[in-house]
Amino acid sequence: MSYALSSALQAAVYGALIADPALQALVGDAVYDAVPKGTLPATYITLGPENAVARADRSSAATRHDFVVSVHTEADGFQTIKDVAASVSDILVDAPLTLSRGSLSTLDFLRAKARLSTNGQMRQVDLWFRARLEDD
Repeated sequence: MSYALSSALQAAVYGALIADPALQALVGDAVYDAVPKGTLPATYITLGPENAVARADRSSAATRHDFVVSVHTEADGFQTIKDVAASVSDILVDAPLTLSRGSLSTLDFLRAKARLSTNGQMRQVDLWFRARLEDD
């Protein structure tokens, strides 16, 4: 297997996040692959790092993708950011994503880390997910 399905996975994840009305109520359309220049919203989401490992066997051409979705906020306390992170998790876990190439077998939550930025002005939650993809 190759890295060929990575772009299709990212597009499907992005599409699922921006299409969800509950998440839109929390962050609007502030879901980014690359953070835009200029003034940012108080709370936004970024698509982040990814690790991909071949998991092919005799019956399938599969790849495991571990990827990060991060939530950022200027809001005081962690309640706001945890609400947004929970919404992201609810949207993605076991989501029936349709990919432009290949298919999604599973999508699971792995772990999360909530933290303050080094200057103490921003809070961030990194959510790690694991997807198993099949190249049909």
